Amino acid sequence: IIYIQTITVQQSLHKTRRALAKCVPHSKMVYPQSSLDRTKYIFWRAITPLYPYVRDIFTTLRIIPHSGRQLFLLGYIATDISVENFIHELVKRGYGNHFIALRDSDELVGLRITDGFKHQYHLRVFADGAVHGHYEYAPEAYPFFHLSEIGFEKRSDIFLKQLGALIVPATAKEIAISTAHYYSHRRFPDMIEKIMHMKWLWAPRAWR
Repeated sequence: IIYIQTITVQQSLHKTRRALAKCVPHSKMVYPQSSLDRTKYIFWRAITPLYPYVRDIFTTLRIIPHSGRQLFLLGYIATDISVENFIHELVKRGYGNHFIALRDSDELVGLRITDGFKHQYHLRVFADGAVHGHYEYAPEAYPFFHLSEIGFEKRSDIFLKQLGALIVPATAKEIAISTAHYYSHRRFPDMIEKIMHMKWLWAPRAWR
């Protein structure tokens, strides 16, 4: 019975994702200046139609392990606002469907605003109304840094200012529980852990 209920919930979540995706325009890359970045831009434009299928195969087969929810709980959608209206307001404020991103558990939709070609503000909206957000390297510019969460920043003040009355900010206790849950489930391979602590490698201004 539990198995059947789980399948039913997953099917419902999948239908909701598809319905929301139809009404959210895709986030667009910013056309870069350097020749290298333009090559990356052309590459991603070319593989975009196939990428979501490849992503789903890789995550299903655990080639790219991904589960749980990422860091930085911002709060919850205000009770007088539906998920659809919440997303509609985000689109009006410049957000687009970040369809190439990996999906967190129970995530309904991921949205982003690009900050140039190399960075982005990324929001995740979940089935329970929770909203997580972070600032990071854009996957089109630095896919390894993006996947490894290198240069991963909170920037809650910016997100909360953008969202305004659309969201009820999370309490310190809620944030602490969410953070503890993340670290109890999130594990990086030893090599990635070492690289993440090599700030001299990825933090210089040359990368930014």
